[in-house]
Amino acid sequence: MENKAHFGSLTPRMQAYRESVLDQKPYIDAQRAVLATESYKKNLHQPAVMKRALMLQNILAKMDIYIEDETILVGNQSSVNRGAPVFPEYTMKFILDELDLFEKRDGDVFYITEETKRQLREIAPFWENNNLRARGEALIPEEMQVYMDTGFFGMEGKLNAGDAHLAVDYASMLRTGLKGYEDRARKLKTELDLTEPSSIDKYQFYKAVLIVIDAVKGFAERFAALARGKAAAAKGPRRSELLEIARICGKVPYQPAETFHEAVQAVWFIQLILQIESNGHSLSYGRFDQYVYPYLAADLEQGRITEEQAVELLTNLWIKTLTINKVRSQAHTFSSAGSPMYQNVTIGGQTADGKDAVNELSFLILRSIGQTRLPQPNLTVRYHRNINQAFMDEAIEVLKLGTGMPAFNNDEVIIPSFIEKGVRKEDAYCYSAIGCVETAVPGKWGYRCTGMSYLNFPRILLMVMNNGIDVTSGRRFIKDYGNFRDMESFDDLMKAWDGAIRELTRASVIVENAIDLASEREVPDILCSCLTQDCLGRGRTIKEGGAVYDFISGLQVGIANMADSLSAIKKLVYEEGKISRDEPGFGFRGRRRRADPSDADP
Repeated sequence: MENKAHFGSLTPRMQAYRESVLDQKPYIDAQRAVLATESYKKNLHQPAVMKRALMLQNILAKMDIYIEDETILVGNQSSVNRGAPVFPEYTMKFILDELDLFEKRDGDVFYITEETKRQLREIAPFWENNNLRARGEALIPEEMQVYMDTGFFGMEGKLNAGDAHLAVDYASMLRTGLKGYEDRARKLKTELDLTEPSSIDKYQFYKAVLIVIDAVKGFAERFAALARGKAAAAKGPRRSELLEIARICGKVPYQPAETFHEAVQAVWFIQLILQIESNGHSLSYGRFDQYVYPYLAADLEQGRITEEQAVELLTNLWIKTLTINKVRSQAHTFSSAGSPMYQNVTIGGQTADGKDAVNELSFLILRSIGQTRLPQPNLTVRYHRNINQAFMDEAIEVLKLGTGMPAFNNDEVIIPSFIEKGVRKEDAYCYSAIGCVETAVPGKWGYRCTGMSYLNFPRILLMVMNNGIDVTSGRRFIKDYGNFRDMESFDDLMKAWDGAIRELTRASVIVENAIDLASEREVPDILCSCLTQDCLGRGRTIKEGGAVYDFISGLQVGIANMADSLSAIKKLVYEEGKISRDEPGFGFRGRRRRADPSDADP
């Protein structure tokens, strides 16, 4: 209770709003799926970028919108808060398989009406073998099928999901508005030499960008009209608030933001629409306290806002952030339980010239997170040796609330690591946390860097010790490097490990290439690409290599467990001899277990 009192309480209406969102049952929502299907059917002949742009245009123009009585920020992802839209262009298989099971899950329960089931069954035939998952699986070479059949490379969340795991260029968006991007896209489109073959694809991309910007502008204007309509029936302060909401929505995110309220609303619109466009997760806010602070500072100086009003807007934003939801397959929930969206806010850190970046907004964000105490957004504090000590003390107070936040990222480790990998110094100093534990340069980073195939290190170690046979499935994934009982030295084990990890890394690259190519061809995300540097300048989407930093890397699971296991084996087996290599506890039968003739070779 002491820590809760330290940060104060939510205003009564934000407390009511928080409880209403938490009390809302999560429903499967078919509306986006129906509108996406309607658009795709009409535009089968169009290039992929145009299909995606016209789809988003159709959804934003026709989806249900609403303004809750408690909120001063507007924008909804589905027809009810915490409703989970369906994204049929990625996959419909698990949706159809689980239509009658969503409410019976052990965890991540979703509710679904009979009408929603009917709508989804009705559109399903159009998407059969006509989606990202089907086309991605078709691209995976037959030699890799053993990994897919056994789930060694899990594709749940990869072929079922779109771009995210990044933060877009919110700073530029606030500074120029989408109009700045529109002007640039028009200019680049006009300057194309259409006698060059590559210019044809760029022409379509710029055309798609212009459609999407207009669609976002129209979406915000729909909320402006709704707010004006509600204001006509409202009285007292709420009427003035609704009129202000209408004014702001008629301006941002198309025009540049000028006030704190405008900036927060513009950021929320983009954060929201990116998650209507694509069902990727880990879409993060980046260094929120850096790019929004100028608007707060100006408002405070001019007396347009108080700190209490600013905190209420921030708590409103975090509650809005919690309304975003995503339905995952039952298989995916086993590793991603709790419906996490991993929307990360980064605060603190350093400026590009190495000075402490903590400001007034950094403190207010801590206070607002301390008041809302919600699982979203994730909060990350960047720390360094010269960080404001009062700020660090406040961050510790938030941590003591028991929500598991904030996470702490060490600038003195991460920044040099980025520079070593070729990231420009000024960009390295601007890094932010993405999703759960990743780091990236906001507005300049593509999605491919995350990796997709999840190499399970402890599982691989067991294969290495067991003649290359996977003890989970009994299938062969790698060559026979011998049995642990015959490995006379720790070096023998490490040589076998080295050979195995090289084999499996190569296989993972092959699988990831197929998935990445399918995503590039089938589901390019136009708004996300537009707001990531320098997709416009290069005339390419993120997956085509439009981002400034397009690093590709693997993703390893169980690294700490692997290190602990190797350390224990080295010490207890090879150095001290306390455990024999023939110890039954290692779980391998026979001296030289050989593969069954039916085992598939890689």
